[in-house]
Amino acid sequence: MQEVAQKPAEISKEAFVQEVLNDYRIAFESRQASLIGRKEVLTGKAKFGIFGDGKEIAQLAMAKVFQPGDWRSGYYRDQTFMFAKGMSSVHAFFAQLYAIPDTEKEPASGGRSMNGHFATRLLDDQGNWLSQSDRYNSSADISPTAGQMPRLLGLAVASKLYRENPDLHQFDQFSNKGNEIAFGTIGNASSSEGIFWEVMNAACVMQVPLLMSLWDDGYGISVSAQYQTAKENIAALMRGFQSNEEGKGLELLTARGWNYPELCRVYKQAADICREKHTPVLVHVTEVTQPQGHSTSGSHERYKSKERLEWETEFDGILQMRQWIISQDLAAEDEIVNIENAATQTVKAAQKQAWTDFLEPIRSEVSELITLLNQLAATVSPELSVIAKELSDAKDPIRRDMGVAIHKALRSTVNAAAAARQPLLDYLKKFEAINGQRYSSHVYSESENRVLNVTEVPAQLTDEIVDGYQVVRACFDANLERDPRVFAFGEDVGKIGDVNQGFSGMQEKYGELRVTDKGIREWSIIGEGIGAAMRGLRPIAEIQYLDYLLYALEPMSDDIATMQYRTKGGQKTPIIIRTRGHRLEGIWHSGSPMGMIIHAVRGMHVCVPRNMTQAAGMYNTLLRSDEPALVIECLNGYRIKERLPSNIGEFTVSFGRPDILRYGEDVTLVTYGSCCRIAQEACELLADYSIRVELIDVQTLLPFDVNHSIVESLKSTNKIVFLDEDVPGGATSYMMQQVLEIQGGYKHLDSTPITITANEHRPAYGSDGDYFSKPSVDTVFSTIYQMMHESNPSKWPSLL
Repeated sequence: MQEVAQKPAEISKEAFVQEVLNDYRIAFESRQASLIGRKEVLTGKAKFGIFGDGKEIAQLAMAKVFQPGDWRSGYYRDQTFMFAKGMSSVHAFFAQLYAIPDTEKEPASGGRSMNGHFATRLLDDQGNWLSQSDRYNSSADISPTAGQMPRLLGLAVASKLYRENPDLHQFDQFSNKGNEIAFGTIGNASSSEGIFWEVMNAACVMQVPLLMSLWDDGYGISVSAQYQTAKENIAALMRGFQSNEEGKGLELLTARGWNYPELCRVYKQAADICREKHTPVLVHVTEVTQPQGHSTSGSHERYKSKERLEWETEFDGILQMRQWIISQDLAAEDEIVNIENAATQTVKAAQKQAWTDFLEPIRSEVSELITLLNQLAATVSPELSVIAKELSDAKDPIRRDMGVAIHKALRSTVNAAAAARQPLLDYLKKFEAINGQRYSSHVYSESENRVLNVTEVPAQLTDEIVDGYQVVRACFDANLERDPRVFAFGEDVGKIGDVNQGFSGMQEKYGELRVTDKGIREWSIIGEGIGAAMRGLRPIAEIQYLDYLLYALEPMSDDIATMQYRTKGGQKTPIIIRTRGHRLEGIWHSGSPMGMIIHAVRGMHVCVPRNMTQAAGMYNTLLRSDEPALVIECLNGYRIKERLPSNIGEFTVSFGRPDILRYGEDVTLVTYGSCCRIAQEACELLADYSIRVELIDVQTLLPFDVNHSIVESLKSTNKIVFLDEDVPGGATSYMMQQVLEIQGGYKHLDSTPITITANEHRPAYGSDGDYFSKPSVDTVFSTIYQMMHESNPSKWPSLL
């Protein structure tokens, strides 16, 4: 039984009734959008559909307590909430379903994400921040189940920092002194993912304003709660997290997904607690339905019992709300029917307009191509008229059909005079450029603050010789002093200043809010940085060792690296991830899986400094840019002596610009990171044998040699070797492809290019294990010497 209607004391009965009926209209429109959306997919007009039917009423209640400045980090069932707050529209919903590549019509992703993946635009057309504190904010959704959880934590942590650090109160564009709640949504099955538990634990530990809604419809696609959740009840498990006399945790509330007044009451209570006390709250929304099943991939009738289907029909939230409205004399049957009819027409009109908006630009482009083909048919080949007719006869052709027609035309005219078919080539160039912008722009920032636009400031080296860790510590000290938005966190970062002392003394100087210890939870450490960076802060998130980065790779790859791209420049997260790696001791403290990393995180920058001075310059560069990056310091370099720059917080290193460490004419040796020292020693030995090596440190793998300076070296040496500590076929192969293929270096070779790598297993423990697992000075010397022997056997007799 539903509760008796309780209008808020501060509004009139008439206003209350209008609010309820408006909620019903939104819910009904959302349901119609789901129903029509499914039909559009099944009739072939859209590729895939996943909808929020059954979750409408709970989302109305959540929307009521969502205030300007608040944030959402949710998933693909949240359309009703987005409609209710005006953060999306029914037209935008269908524009995304049809994949309209236009951010005016599909602002969430510009046609790049499948439907149900919501986002608000946080940036203007130049990539600069818009105000967040006076608008409703939604971070950009991703598909991986529970993938929204890490980012959600960071959004909530930002509120804590903005509230508790007075130095941040000036940044009112991003926060009203931390008054904002981070709202998360998740399905019951996705709560089985480990990151759900990791984030909820972290939120309880840190006491942040995170309001988690769990829509419980009893299934994860076809798999019931029996196989998903212990006791088949997430609330029963979460009770151990509840705040009590044993300590602070979270508040746990429950409401039924079909009970409108109960949901409104519970969400008001939840938001009041969360906003005032800055404590996490979990709202377990039970008895939720899913009338169309998981997605357009199949019917839920395949796995739900007759009894379950009958219950879902009876306890459909919209039907229950309708009955409640009538039973409370808030509206008569005929008034509700009028609302429903009007809502249906509104949705149909929006769908029709979105379909028109999808087709009309393509029809115009198709017409232009058909005209060109027919014009050229008379002078180049009559086959072009046949191709034009095929395109003309196609029902609702798309740009792919245009691409097929263009390439077919080029093949059919390959023997024609070059001048005659030039218009086809010109059209193809224009066609690819336009569609490159539609579908491939914004992998990286395109703003004036992008990394490649940061002005290079050389380091002013003094005569003061210090350990390497003291260089990065001085860099962090200078940046913490300069910008109150900068904060650092990770395992052992706070009290002891990280395991290699890069932050030693910084917590005492700047306080625990800005230099902070975290538990062993790499995934949520990254999420903390993602959300905080989206809210205008400048986080430095530390992963203790590169070998532990696998725990962090999912949010790096799925969330950080895709954010600019999947929003078409609408959102950014300039997080800096700091770690250390390459070589030290043992299987899990000397890894260098660079190939895996660079192929997983396109959209981020990957920095591989050879020493701590270069690392400091890279941090300075990043803190003056608006892009995310991974910086991998040399694990064995913290006690190596370096000269301390006098401008430690100001000098910068240009990304994508290799550094020539040694000039030579015989061989070009390309490497990075810890291998630079090995390479330098080997080059000294090779010089004793009259072999002059040009040694190049790439400095950053992403971006890689943007000015093609390495191929200039190859032009003079005609021989090239790539060295690193990754497995065979890893980052050395990537570098080889960049130089030989992208830069055209293959034309300048007179010897086979060579890669020197670690073995295909993890490095063994101990000095002997290191020597026989990874490249050494001996390996580099022997490889390059033998290359020179093959080039001139009489001058360099065989070594091996």
